[in-house]
Amino acid sequence: MTDLSVTISPEAPGDAQAIERLHERTFGPGRFVLSAYRIREHVDHLRDVSFTARIGTLLVGSVRQLPILIGETPALLLGPLTVEPPFRSRGIGRLLMERALKDAGDKGHRLVLLVGDEPYYSRVGFKQVAKGRITMPGPVDAARVLVFELVDGAFEGVSGVVAPDWSKARRA
Repeated sequence: MTDLSVTISPEAPGDAQAIERLHERTFGPGRFVLSAYRIREHVDHLRDVSFTARIGTLLVGSVRQLPILIGETPALLLGPLTVEPPFRSRGIGRLLMERALKDAGDKGHRLVLLVGDEPYYSRVGFKQVAKGRITMPGPVDAARVLVFELVDGAFEGVSGVVAPDWSKARRA
């Protein structure tokens, strides 16, 4: 997977600025118009299922998850998942994602949704959502809407509009 000594840890409050700078470098200012960001601007991510990757003390990656509803069904929205460009293709993103999914399942979450590249995310089990089954706020390529069942059958019968889950939002 990786030949680097990578430490995956829960995100700490002091990581916020470094993660924001990583997002700026990786995604640029255009990230704010994306459908997933429309949801993120309204509710905080959950630090207990969000993680950082470090090599020594250097933050090289991050993944966040936040509470959403798909119609009436609680779920998590995974993302952004990002790794510093010089450290990509070394398995760090996969380590972050696997830890995030494992801990989410351990904490009783049942579903994780994301908007991303199916060939990359399918390697850990994400599956494409049928077009029209889920509606995101704003434009989104339906082929990039993916779901991961943390509990078998958790996505059966689930459909609707994706929105922040205010009942599980962390209060500042």
